[in-house]
This record gives sequence, structure tokens and C-alpha cells, in this order.
Amino acid sequence: MPESLKILFISAEVAPFAKRGGLGDVAGSLPIALKELGHDVRVVMPAYHHIEASLDSGQYDLEILPGQLLVPMGRGLFPAGVFEGRLPESDVPIYFIAEGNFFNRPEIYGYNDDPYRFAFFSRAALEQTVAWGWRPDIVHAHDWHTAPAITWLATAGQSQDHFRGIPSLFTIHNLAHQGRTNWDIFDFLGIWSHSLVEEAFSEVNFMARGIYHATLINTVSPTYAREILTPEGGAGLDGLLRHRAYDVHGILNGLNYAEWDPESDPRLASHFGKDKLEARQRNRQALQARANLPLRDDLPLVAMISRLDWQKGLDITGHVIHLLMNNVAGEAQLVVLGSGAAEYEHMLARLADYHREKMTVFLDYMPDLAPLIYGGSDIFLMPSRFEPCGLGQMIAMRYGSVPVVRATGGLADTVQDGITGFTFFDYSSDAFWNALGRAIYTYQVDQESWQSIQTNGMMADYSWKRSAQGYQQLYEWAMARTI
Repeated sequence: MPESLKILFISAEVAPFAKRGGLGDVAGSLPIALKELGHDVRVVMPAYHHIEASLDSGQYDLEILPGQLLVPMGRGLFPAGVFEGRLPESDVPIYFIAEGNFFNRPEIYGYNDDPYRFAFFSRAALEQTVAWGWRPDIVHAHDWHTAPAITWLATAGQSQDHFRGIPSLFTIHNLAHQGRTNWDIFDFLGIWSHSLVEEAFSEVNFMARGIYHATLINTVSPTYAREILTPEGGAGLDGLLRHRAYDVHGILNGLNYAEWDPESDPRLASHFGKDKLEARQRNRQALQARANLPLRDDLPLVAMISRLDWQKGLDITGHVIHLLMNNVAGEAQLVVLGSGAAEYEHMLARLADYHREKMTVFLDYMPDLAPLIYGGSDIFLMPSRFEPCGLGQMIAMRYGSVPVVRATGGLADTVQDGITGFTFFDYSSDAFWNALGRAIYTYQVDQESWQSIQTNGMMADYSWKRSAQGYQQLYEWAMARTI
């Protein structure tokens, strides 16, 4: 295998340019770690409205490439513009596909023509390599938005010398979102294909297509890779995934240690490390003040940062908060940060209004507040129904907040019960409450053990370097298939 690989990295989100979840974090960090391993990585994403607007403000320091990119679709040539920039604090190039009708809109997702928008983007990302005169050794595509690239590469692309034989890796970040659309999209892409068992009549399921056509498949944690092979975790695609089980792998996401560093994070009230945990106290006080809670150091401060969605376990959380706020395990304070489904926002707002001396809820996206919550809280809650990887528990551990999590997906792979946090298995309020009760008991009666759990979590290695080495191995395996 060549020492340096040419990797085309395609994603609908890349932090800090666009981020709605863990996908953006991965696409913004993994290419930098791969570059540090010596690889030639080129990232491509859409030029959304706010990215085009930044050309005037200079926020992202982008350059407009000369000429037009003519993208051959099944219905003719579609012109697009291309901007070039760099991932922050790196020399990894990132290219933005600009097409006003598809991407110059207020939101990233949520439109009826999303499958067509991302089908065009996927095809444009591949065609950009022709414009460069650069043939990638592997195409790495992420989630259903870029599965059209995998599908085209494995079908129509095999008729072109530039693309013939290029292997692909398809990374599943969240199997629940599948990109279903009508069969006409294959005319749009210029593809002839057959239907899959997982597709209804006259339907295309791009998540299924990515799984079916990719050389190799991976998910963002080893446990999630096993869970999606089951009817309970497979979101209707478990049969296809079991058919390809030999090619399904799990690599745990990493954490950007430059961004998430309690010893230098400017968003904290006080910097600290595993050898100076006492400095966390100022963050605790700053968090209590920000949340308008009494400045007390004689009770546990519990926190939750989450998208308020059914996946995140909110339906088993309300009763647990009720027990916590009614002192069933002793006095405690609670801070919640997040937004999402109206029913969960309403539930949390009502609880916070009733327990206003003990509980505060911030129903918003507040990235500058999140580090203070991680660095000032004692206990961090993640009772997810399922969690492909999860970054919240990793950040919490790095910032000395002990996680209480359901042992699913990446949560099971990162949190060890009684060593780096507390876990529970059954998806129920009772199981969740029992785990939280154990955490509170340890905090109250055994500070030596508590500090040991804090320190263990802070010392855990979830760096991107380790994850990048796993991806490098998958690239090499995928390339070996074409020899």
C-alpha cells in the first residue's frame, strides 16, 4: 500500500462551517488527523447560504475558484461554483460547491427536495476531482446525504476511466435518517439500477444504497456497529446490514482536544486539570450564578446538554427529574441546556418553573455556555435510547463531570461503570434513577472514590489520532479489494 493516500472526504456538514451534530465534528476533525498521518485529504461540502454570505464578511477566508464546474447529471450539464478554504488551524483544503437553487437557502436541511440537493452535491464532489486532475485512492462518504456519490461511483461511474475501480468507505453516523425519495432521482443522477428489498415500490433509500454499494461500511462506535445488525437497532435495514456484516466495522469518534481543553478553554471561569481539581470550584460557582441558583457547595450539581429529541431519552427523564428535585436521593441542583421537540421543551420548562430554586433550563443553542456546564457540574446525564457515538460523555469526562449514561452505542464503549462513570442497561426511568442514585451516593459518602472516577475520566484517551489510525486501516483494506 502507498504510504500517503489520496482521500476524497465528502460530507454535508463540516465544523465549524456547518454543524448540526456529531457528523460536523467528525468531518471537521478527522481530516486534520489523517493529514497528520501523512495523507492527502481533500474535503468537499455544500456552500450553504451563510457560507456564501461570508465571502463579503471574510469570516471564513474563502477564495472563489475561477471558471465553472460543469456537473454532468442525467438531465444535462449543471453549472456550479467552487470556493476554496482551509480547515481551521490546518492546511487541509476544503472546497464548497455553490449552486444557488439548491444551497443558497436559510436552512441546511428540511426541504422536500433534500434528496435532489444532496444528489447534485454528491455528483459535483466527484466531478471536482476530474477538474483537479486528481484521482483519489478512496472516496470516504458520510451518511445518506453523500450516499448518492457511493451509488453513482459503483454504477455509472464504472464506465469512466477516471472513476473505475475507486473503492469507497461509507460511514453511518445515524441510521435512523435514511434519505428516502422517488425512483426519478436515478434519472437525475444518470443511473440504471435495480430495486433493493429495503425499498418500497418506486422508492430509493439512499442509506440502504450506501450500505449496498460501498466497498466497506463503518459506524462511529464498535457497539453501535453490532447494534445496527439487530431488528431493534437496524431501523429496518438490519437484514441488509447482516448480509454485509463482514464489511461492517466500528471506529469510535475522537474528541478535538485543542477545542475541548479544561486547562486552556477561554469559556471557563477557571482553568483546571486532573492534578488541580479544586480549581473546578470557581466554574461551579460561575455556573450557579449564570443559572440563578443558590451558591451552594454542599450538594451535587447535575447537568444535561442535549438535543431534545426522542433519541436522547427524554421520555424516561421527566420522572427522574421529578425524583431528583423532590430530594428522594438528597438535595441536588439541575441545569439543562438544549432545544428541540416542543413536548420536551414544555416538560422541562414546567419542571424548572416548579423547582425554580433548584433547577434552571436554557431552551436554546448556547455553545459558549456548554463548556461552563461541563466544567462546573458534578454529574452529567445521557440516558439515550440509542447513541451511535456521542461526544457529550467524552467532553464531560475530560472536564471532570462524571457521566451517568445508558450503556448503548458509543456510551457503552466510553463509560465504564464505577471507573469513569455510572451506567444502566434497561431503557426505563427506574434503571436510570438507580444509576443516578448510585452516583449521588458515591458523591455524598465517598469523595475519595468520586475523585478517582473523575481522574480516570480525565485521563482517558479519546484523541482523533487513535481514530484516524483506525480509518487508515479501513482505507487500506478497501483498497486491497480492488487489487
